Amino acid sequence: MGNVPSAVKHCLSYQQLLREHLWIGDSVAGALDPAQMADHTEVMKGIHQYPGVRYPVLTPNLQGFHRAVAAGATEISVFGAASESFSKKNINCSIEESMEKFEEVVKSARHMNIPARGYVSCTLGCPYEGNITPQKVTEVSKRLYGMGCYEISLGDTIGVGTPGSMKRMLESVMKEVPPSALAVHCHDTYGQALANILTALQMGINVVDSAVSGLGGCPYAKGASGNVATEDLIYMLNGLGLNTGVNIYKVMEAGDFICKAVNKTTNSKVAQASFNA
Repeated sequence: MGNVPSAVKHCLSYQQLLREHLWIGDSVAGALDPAQMADHTEVMKGIHQYPGVRYPVLTPNLQGFHRAVAAGATEISVFGAASESFSKKNINCSIEESMEKFEEVVKSARHMNIPARGYVSCTLGCPYEGNITPQKVTEVSKRLYGMGCYEISLGDTIGVGTPGSMKRMLESVMKEVPPSALAVHCHDTYGQALANILTALQMGINVVDSAVSGLGGCPYAKGASGNVATEDLIYMLNGLGLNTGVNIYKVMEAGDFICKAVNKTTNSKVAQASFNA
């Protein structure tokens, strides 16, 4: 995003485009750790928080939590993994060590009446370990839910999942965590994101993470594309007759603005088709 003033400006402009049309239920307004994302403290301080919009901040430890609260965060997130190797690469600790840190963070958040959301990476595959068993995903999800995370987002971080593996994973996790406390987070590396999301919806999941223009990726997963494009997700949901309350044209407008600001090409098929029509 460039230097801090530019990052703040981009965030402010994005809000102005969408604040009347989009409830950002699952966006990450800032990640205070690792160090390369520390400037998001300034972003949090610089934005105006609108009523009805949630601004969760990724906080893997107590230090990050306190920095987030000081910057005005009203919701936090902890991000674990179902893969030992990925956990060590991503947050520099084992799964068990991460759970111990998250316990402290979530406990502090609950003491301050700050909602905490949990993330589980590599639920359908890992760049280092390959296949991940549904049971491992279930164990981590159960721990996060048990410590007080109101919702657990299950991430196909490298986008290798299929409707079949999504179904098997959710069947396992839903034995320990109710569907009302689950979300899915599907990267589109292999073009399976929308199919996987549809499977999750049919199984009772009502919350889906997405990214405008499908931007993003994972620095520890070579070749992984971003999260499913918000534009494409809304198009599919509209086609299913589901009312999201989101103005798809405003989202495309915002996506066009963001892509130009960061010099990226949109990954949204809907946006590509619309702008080329």
